[in-house]
Amino acid sequence: MSTTPWQEQNNRYLAASLQWLRLRLQQLAPEEHVVSAPSAPAPSPPPVEPNATPPGRFSRWLGGNPPPPTRDTLPLPDGERAPGDDRLKAAAAEREASAAGMDQPPALVLLAQRLGMSTFERDTLLLCAAVEFDPAFAAAYARGHGNMARSHPTFGLALAALDDPAWDALSAHRPLRRSRLIEVSQPGATPLTSSPVRVDERIVNLLKGLNVLDDRLATLLTPVGDGQGDALSGSQHTVVDTILRQLRDAAAESVLPVVQLIGADAGGKIAVAHATSVTLNRRLYRVGAEALPPQVAEIETLARLWQRETVLLPVALYLNAENVEGMSADIQAAFHRFLSRGVGLVFVGVREVPVRFNGPSVSVDVKKPTAAEQYDAWIALVRERAPDEAPAPMAERLAGQFDLNLGDIREATTAALKLPATQGAVWERIWDTCRDRTRPRLDSLAQRLDVKATWDDLVLPDEQMTLMRQIAGQVRGRHTVYGEWGFSLKMNRGFGITALFAGESGTGKTMAAEVIANDLRLNLYRIDLSAVVSKYIGETEKNLRKLFDAAEEGGAILFFDEADALFGKRSEVKDSHDRYANIEINYLLQRMESFSGLAILATNMKMALDPAFMRRLRFIVNFQFPGLKERKLIWKKAIPEQTPKEAVDYDRLARLNVTGGNIHSIAVNAAFLAAANDTPVTMPLLLSAARTELRKLEKPFSEAEFR
Repeated sequence: MSTTPWQEQNNRYLAASLQWLRLRLQQLAPEEHVVSAPSAPAPSPPPVEPNATPPGRFSRWLGGNPPPPTRDTLPLPDGERAPGDDRLKAAAAEREASAAGMDQPPALVLLAQRLGMSTFERDTLLLCAAVEFDPAFAAAYARGHGNMARSHPTFGLALAALDDPAWDALSAHRPLRRSRLIEVSQPGATPLTSSPVRVDERIVNLLKGLNVLDDRLATLLTPVGDGQGDALSGSQHTVVDTILRQLRDAAAESVLPVVQLIGADAGGKIAVAHATSVTLNRRLYRVGAEALPPQVAEIETLARLWQRETVLLPVALYLNAENVEGMSADIQAAFHRFLSRGVGLVFVGVREVPVRFNGPSVSVDVKKPTAAEQYDAWIALVRERAPDEAPAPMAERLAGQFDLNLGDIREATTAALKLPATQGAVWERIWDTCRDRTRPRLDSLAQRLDVKATWDDLVLPDEQMTLMRQIAGQVRGRHTVYGEWGFSLKMNRGFGITALFAGESGTGKTMAAEVIANDLRLNLYRIDLSAVVSKYIGETEKNLRKLFDAAEEGGAILFFDEADALFGKRSEVKDSHDRYANIEINYLLQRMESFSGLAILATNMKMALDPAFMRRLRFIVNFQFPGLKERKLIWKKAIPEQTPKEAVDYDRLARLNVTGGNIHSIAVNAAFLAAANDTPVTMPLLLSAARTELRKLEKPFSEAEFR
């Protein structure tokens, strides 16, 4: 790997610093700097315990015994100099010259400046890290301790060997320990000054010139890739400008405020945070609040490590807290503890309301691009990637039906263009890709219906059929009316379409919903109440929120079958159960009004619905019991053309007083009877199946009808 000029200069500075440190330790060793007097032999030293420190060796910071020699003063006769003193001064001068000759300070000096370290703390860090660069320092440590078994750095060795020693260098509030630069191993009753000290691996790499994110953080955090800032609309760029202005206003504060990004568009919030970070020349990383460690000690370590990274690297953090209120108390406590530690530039993605913090924070709303911005994005992307494809009216439908951010629009276009041309034109492939994006999210909360019915299969009176076509037409024309014709400027809610299909069972309500979904080429999801309604407080609202959000983004049609079970009337509050049931209905009222898609409610108990829902309905289609004319047409459509049949009297069948659903059941049962007898479908088989159906329904009938 090639090295940069700065790395080469940093290596020279590090080499000079290690040479200077080696000479300091040599002067500290008794056998290298004690001068014998000629008049009398030196007395034998007292015995030294294996882990003991020679008397007076490390006591100059206490003001006790005379200090050991330094590079400036040595206990020598006047006019004489100690061996190696000139080398020590030369090494110190070379070290200072190496640092002065660099345009950017060496890593050790830069680290000391950013963390506010004293000269003694800086050199203590060098002393502890030296053995990582040169294993021969282990022997130097042992000689400095006067004990060859103690070949590790200690704080006591730093106090003895370095200038301007200070006891508070190892206190918890000073950089060496506060920023986790060193780790002290203090087993049992070992004194602090005698305990082994090692430098954190991240710091060792930094001193060598390798400045990369701590591996302990790299396994937890995910970098936000380049290109996210390009996925911003004009309205979202305005949000970025607002954040930058608020951060500049808060620049005088000692702690940056937490930037809370509020909204349902997770991708848009990340894109806004990324664009802001790029403007400030920072690399953005993201993590979910649920991934934070709940233990106090672990979250404290994480906060300290990230604090250190904000000093060593230009970084920012995006913390996804959309579901923080639903998390355990331990996770919520860890979340607040982490943010209270002053961890640099942090963006917190929340959903609806800002989170209350102990420290300063600012809040901005991040909304998805407007329909007009989405339309422009569709046109621009297709023109860029498929220049031969002419703009199509479906671009307007895409902008009106799907609520996507620019990143999702780019991904959908890329995925659609990779599909073979046999799957349709470019715009049709894009439509299908957008439609299918939300299936995994909705499949866990609702049942997707495989729609096959068409307008030709639907038999309704003219009035009801007209209403059905109006519903489909309003879904298609939303972009034109709301966007181009300016109705969105006059409205702040009610952009969605809600229809009520009311009528007894079997009159075609579900088939009608399928016909609309098939005509619009959209997914139809029947809501599974067992997956939505929960006995736990707040869980039902959470599930409904997920349901509506996914349906809005993917343009899916929500079909609430037996809607009276969910949209029933609010009751008088007599206990807590009534209160929370009413809260669920209130939430539904608000969410239905803000829902921008198509929601269809089906019920055979229209009067059981809460009156507030009735006011919010745009369409009410009453499915009546089919008359003689409609029943005859239904019978003809119920038996497929390819089915072998003989002499079917549709006029006689139409006189049976049954609904379309019952007619379909009779036709299917008759077909199975014919298949079992290996005969075509005949009138006797149809009448036999009809008799069975009426008995099942417990409807009175005369046997004369079946002769």
